Amino acid sequence: MGLEKWENDEEIKIFREYLRIPTVQPDVDYTACVEFLKRQASSLNLPLDVVYPSLPTKPVVIIKWEGSQPELPSIILNSHMDVVPVFRDKWTHDPFSADLDSEGRIFARGTQDMKCVGTQYLGAIRALKASGFQPKRTLYVSFVPDEEIGGKLGMAELVRTEYYAKMNVGFSLDEGGTSETDTYHLFYGERLRWAFKIRFNGTSGHGSLLLPNTAGVKLNYVLNKLTEYRTSQEHLLAEDPSLSKGDVTTLNLTQLSGGVQNNVVPPFFEAVFDLRVAVTVDVVAFEKQIRDWCKEAGDGVEIEFIVQEPNVVPTKLDESNPFWVAFKAASDELGLKVHPIVCPGATDSRYIRQRGIPAIGFSPIKNTTLRIHDNDEFLSADVYLHGIEVYKKIIPNLSNA
Repeated sequence: MGLEKWENDEEIKIFREYLRIPTVQPDVDYTACVEFLKRQASSLNLPLDVVYPSLPTKPVVIIKWEGSQPELPSIILNSHMDVVPVFRDKWTHDPFSADLDSEGRIFARGTQDMKCVGTQYLGAIRALKASGFQPKRTLYVSFVPDEEIGGKLGMAELVRTEYYAKMNVGFSLDEGGTSETDTYHLFYGERLRWAFKIRFNGTSGHGSLLLPNTAGVKLNYVLNKLTEYRTSQEHLLAEDPSLSKGDVTTLNLTQLSGGVQNNVVPPFFEAVFDLRVAVTVDVVAFEKQIRDWCKEAGDGVEIEFIVQEPNVVPTKLDESNPFWVAFKAASDELGLKVHPIVCPGATDSRYIRQRGIPAIGFSPIKNTTLRIHDNDEFLSADVYLHGIEVYKKIIPNLSNA
C-alpha cells in the first residue's frame, strides 16, 4: 500500500497541485493561482468572482455557495494565496514540489501557512454538497493576496468595497496556528502593531568633554525606561503559565543610527522601536507614558509613529456570539481540545474585526512540528485529511447559526 493511499487521494492531489503554484513574495504573479481556483469552483459547480479592490495584479477570488436564507448575514471562509520567501539551500525538498515522503508528510512552502486551509474548505464543501447539505446562510470562500506583507492591498482594501458591503458579512473564519500538541490553537484577537522613531537632539562637540544635554544621555534615559517595561513583560510571561506570547506586549529596539566619528559627540541619534501591544493595554495611557518618558529625557526629543494600528476589540467567545456557540458545539461534538489565545502575530482577521464583525482564526493542525515561515515546512497527509473532516462539522454549524 505505502504512499499510494495518499498519492491517489483526490483531496491530496488538489492540495499538492495548489502547493506547486509558487505564489511567493515579493512581486507575486497570482495568474496561475486564479486559474486553479476557477477550476475548483467549476468542479464544485459554484459561481466564482474575481475582484480587484486595489490593483489589477492583486486579485481577490470569491467562491459563493448561496444559502437557503440569503438575506441572513453571511459567513466568510478566508485564506490567503501568498506565501513567504524560501532559502532553497536550507530545504531538503524542493519547496514548490509538494514532495510526499514515506511517512506521508507533504513538504512545500504553504503547507501550514496557509494553503492547506483554503483547499480544506473546498474539500469539506465538496463532501457536504455530495451529501445533499444546503447551508442556511450564504458561504463565501475567499482567497486574498498579500497577507504575508500586511494585506494592505488585499483584505484591507476588500472590506472597503461596495462588493464586500453587498456580501453582508456576519462572521469570518480565517487562519489559526500550528499546534505541536493535541490541543488546537484558536485566535480571537490580535495585538496591535506599533512602530515609532525617536530622534534625540543634543549638544555636539569633542569626545574628550563631559558636555551637557547630549543626545546620547537622552537616548540612554528613554532606552532604560523602555527596557524596564520590556523586562516587566518578560516577568509576566515567566510568572504566569496561563499566559501565552500574545498576552503580553513585546518591545524591541530594531534600528539605531547617528554619529560620524569615534571622537565626535554627535548632534543627534535616532532609534526605531517595534511593538506588539497586548489587547489588555490601555493604549491611550500607554502612548502618554511613552511620550512622558521622552519629555523627561530633556529638550529636543521628538517621537514619530511609523505604524500605529487602531484599537480593535477582540471577538467575544461567549453566549452573546452565536457563531462562537456554533463553532464550540461542533468542536465539542468532534471531541477537539481547543485553546483560545491572542494571535502573537497578525492576520487578515484584524481588518474584519475593525469593522465590528466577529472573526476567529483556526487551522486544524495539531501534533505537528511548527514550521510556519521556516525551512522544510510540511504537513502530514493524514492531518490534512482530518482537517477536512473537522470543517465538515464546523461549516454547517456556522452556516446554520
